[in-house]
Amino acid sequence: MLKIDDISKTFFPGTVNERKALQDLSLELEESDFVTVIGSNGAGKSTLLNTISGRLPIDSGSIRIDGAEVSRMPEHRRAKYLGRVFQDPMAGTAPDLTIEQNLSLALKRGQSRGLGRGTTSARREHFKDELATLELGLENRLKTKVGLLSGGQRQALSLLMAGFTQPRILLLDEHTAALDPQRAALVTALTKKIVENDGLTTLMVTHNMEQAIALGNRLIMMHEGRIIYQATAEQKKDLTVETLLGEFSKLKGASLGDRALLN
Repeated sequence: MLKIDDISKTFFPGTVNERKALQDLSLELEESDFVTVIGSNGAGKSTLLNTISGRLPIDSGSIRIDGAEVSRMPEHRRAKYLGRVFQDPMAGTAPDLTIEQNLSLALKRGQSRGLGRGTTSARREHFKDELATLELGLENRLKTKVGLLSGGQRQALSLLMAGFTQPRILLLDEHTAALDPQRAALVTALTKKIVENDGLTTLMVTHNMEQAIALGNRLIMMHEGRIIYQATAEQKKDLTVETLLGEFSKLKGASLGDRALLN
């Protein structure tokens, strides 16, 4: 499904600000895998997602999705393979468009949009059915501009939109980090429901260790652009926050500040 071989990415190469964000990183996700990614700031987590999506080019290595080599494919062409939810609730939706207009755009992600009718009656009923699964009452607010929704509602809508077209890979980039605890719990529960119901192959970055343990069937820990720890589905059953902190503490040069960011 997703096969990453020895990818590297360096920012500002050859300057005093040179930073190796990814270093010969390899990772493989099978169909319906849900892999959570943890690591302190600067570990390369978001850079990994950005290279998969095509937002950032890689320096070397290869990325394949469904057997197709996408390493040199531009971001807009990779859109047909991917769904993504960002940390900022404002990033995944168009605030000046209505809920149904946002959903219409999501439905055509990666396709030629042309000049056809925007929303048909049948499509509107489909939107209502999908929105009803969020249990937020948004199915009765199709004409509401998304900019009027709360952060939690927008993030729930972004999550629904990202999975709308059954993407080959769903990328979640700390998508609950900007929400208060109650709304974060709601979006976390929705994530589990949507991913499991649709069998989506998912890669989720998070700073929350408890969330990383609770969701998904595999877990990886990154540090300085490398994967330094992996837990299989069987190992995750007995995994604890203390175990993960212990693994991080084994790293040479790992600071107490980095450890605190993981906790």
